[in-house]
Amino acid sequence: MIPSREVLNGDYKQLMRVDREIHVTQTPYQNLQIFENRTFGRVLALDGVVQTTEADEFIYHEMLAHPPILAHGGVRKVLIIGGGDGGCAEEVLKHDVETVVMVEIDGAVVAAAKAHLAMISNGAFDDPRLSLIIGDGARYMQSMAQSVERFDLIIIDSTDPIGPGVVLFEDAFYTDCQRVLAPGGILVTQNGVPFVQRLQYQTTGATRAKLFRHAGFYFATVPSYCGGPLAFGWASDTLDLAQLDLAQLEAAHDRFGTTLRYYNPLVHLGAFATPNFLRL
Repeated sequence: MIPSREVLNGDYKQLMRVDREIHVTQTPYQNLQIFENRTFGRVLALDGVVQTTEADEFIYHEMLAHPPILAHGGVRKVLIIGGGDGGCAEEVLKHDVETVVMVEIDGAVVAAAKAHLAMISNGAFDDPRLSLIIGDGARYMQSMAQSVERFDLIIIDSTDPIGPGVVLFEDAFYTDCQRVLAPGGILVTQNGVPFVQRLQYQTTGATRAKLFRHAGFYFATVPSYCGGPLAFGWASDTLDLAQLDLAQLEAAHDRFGTTLRYYNPLVHLGAFATPNFLRL
C-alpha cells in the first residue's frame, strides 16, 4: 500500500509502510489516519505526522506523566491539554490523583481512539476521575487564568506547532499556564525533536526560562519520532526537577508501587542530562 509520508522539514522525511488502513477522515481541524504497520502496530497520524503508535507509546506517555508526578510528590489535580488518544491520561490515572481534566480540541480524535486505539488508553476514558472537555485548550487556559481553580500539574500533550497546535507554543499560552498552576505546581510540555526542530527548542525554552524560576528540558528516545531524542519541556516556580537525587526518586517510586515498562528512577535521572550541543 501507499506509505505514510511525514515531513519534519525540507531536508528530512520519514516513511512508514501502511500494511492495513483502519480509519481515515477529514475532521474540522485536520486529516486523521489510523493504520497498521508490522513494526509499530496501530499508528495514529494527524495531517500525515505520526502522533503515537501502539508499539512505543508507553515510552512517550510514561515520560510525559511520571517524572513530574513523582518529583512533585503530592499531585492531586491534573490538567492535560491535548492527549486525545488517552495514553497520557492513562499514565496519570495510575497515581492517586483526585481529578484529571483533559481538554482536546478535536472530538474526532477521541472518538477514533476509543474505537481503534483502546490498547493505548486502556480504560482511561471510563475512569470517573477523568473529565473530558472537547474544546480549544488555549481558550480554556485563558478562562482558567481568570478563575480561582488551580492545578498541581499541567501537561501539554500536543501536536507539533502546526495546525491547531500552533497556539500551544506561544508566549501568551505559557503565561496563562503559569497563572493556572497551584503553588508548587509543575508544567510539562511535548517539545519536539531538537536536532531537527532546533528553533522550537530554543524559543520555547527561552520563554519558559523567562517566566518561571526553574525551567529546562529532559529527554527520551521514542523510535517513531524520527530525528533523535525527543525533548520534554518543564517549568516550575518552586521545584527544580533537575536537582532531585536518586534517594528521593527511589522513595517516591517505592510509594507509587507500580512497575512501568520504561520509567524507573535511574532513567529519570539520566533523562535530565543535556547533551553539550543543546547546552550551547
